[in-house]
Amino acid sequence: MKLTDVLECIHGMVWGPWTLVVFLGTGIYLSIRFGFFQIRGFPFWWSATAGSLAKARRAEQGGVSQFQSVCTALAATVGTGNIAGVATALAAGGPGALFWMWISACIGMITAYGETALGACTRREAGHGKYLCGPFVYMEQRLGARWMGLLYGFLCLMCSLGMGSMVQSNAALGTMAYAWHIPLLPGGIVFTALLGAVILGGIRRIGSAAEKIMPAVSGIYIFFCLLVLAISFERIPGVLCAVFASAFEPASAAGGAGGYLLSRSLRYGVSRGVFSNEAGLGTLAILHGAADRADPRQQGMWAMFEVFFDTVVLCTLTGLVILCAAGTKLGESPYQGAALAAWSFQSCLGPAGGELVSASVVVFAFATIMAWYYMGKQAACYLSGGLSRGASGKRSLFEDTIYPILFLGAVFAGSQAQLDLVWLLSDIWNGLMAFPNLTALLFLAGEIELPDWRGKARVRGIRTEEDE
Repeated sequence: MKLTDVLECIHGMVWGPWTLVVFLGTGIYLSIRFGFFQIRGFPFWWSATAGSLAKARRAEQGGVSQFQSVCTALAATVGTGNIAGVATALAAGGPGALFWMWISACIGMITAYGETALGACTRREAGHGKYLCGPFVYMEQRLGARWMGLLYGFLCLMCSLGMGSMVQSNAALGTMAYAWHIPLLPGGIVFTALLGAVILGGIRRIGSAAEKIMPAVSGIYIFFCLLVLAISFERIPGVLCAVFASAFEPASAAGGAGGYLLSRSLRYGVSRGVFSNEAGLGTLAILHGAADRADPRQQGMWAMFEVFFDTVVLCTLTGLVILCAAGTKLGESPYQGAALAAWSFQSCLGPAGGELVSASVVVFAFATIMAWYYMGKQAACYLSGGLSRGASGKRSLFEDTIYPILFLGAVFAGSQAQLDLVWLLSDIWNGLMAFPNLTALLFLAGEIELPDWRGKARVRGIRTEEDE
């Protein structure tokens, strides 16, 4: 049996019916508990996030500003999952996968709020004016389950070496080979070297790079997506009908429990949706802890905005462009991943369209790797005893030297690896990483505080670091 076949079986078990029940069930439970805040409170949290972007951009000139924190989080969520991930989901699960990406985003928004709010109010200083923040902290501090924090930290570390580095560099170098015929080996060396020059400068350099990259590239990408859809306007109704018609088609879930039937659209839509927006993984809690002013409720609403922008806006635009250009039978296409997306743009806009999406994939991948390096380093800090160091503690050899070497090595290895293998490994680590985080969220749901969006304060008894 081939390694890919083995991983496909494991993928089917990890992303079987139970995993989808946990993801969707946790989000539904939190949605009911908080009155579907992500939907009913849309005007409130939108004005507090996207409506205040200019203010966030001007504020906080020292350290890591709110705007830099948001851009870094967007760099992690807005990546190759919005292009290559959508193309892969549509090819594997059919047009209906797009519908389940919408569902996962809608439910995942409140999950993202909960984990980010918990992360912001439980962060701790870990030396040199930096913070340690994320699920491993609230697992140990709030649940008293250090073993769970260690498990999550290990899985986060492995995800940073898989989804956060190998997948991104694989998509970037594959796109450069397709679009500009750049050989993988020299391209991988240059890409890894440029990335190393940025990430080794720490979170401030990462935040500074993210705030320059993400707004411009996202805006350009959205503009050209809308241009393609304007050209293909007459095909959109048929595409939308195909999305809804195929969303509930049943198929055997490879490797799942015997007798269970599961829509491939559901399986790949949810798994790729999570890959793209990361709601439920706990990573947004890690990223938002870097902000100088980490108000739990504000950070939680920013996390909701990021999930919305990532999946409901960008993934939808990419999916519609691909389906309009390539049709609904993507399994028969000679292209896959980012190459399929590039071909779709090129078929509508000519060579310039292919160049655009290729450049977008490379830049998005670069930005995502930067953000995942920070998350992996936070996990390395926790695993090497960062939570017990205090404000004046020294960083460990593993955190400062060994992990950066491993990460950059994974970036280079991913640029040379096989696409299917890399995606399968990343989906598996994603699924495993979510279990301890979602479990912690269910136990700590009573400590999550919502803003006063209906005129009544909703205090759940949570305490911030300053209160303690």
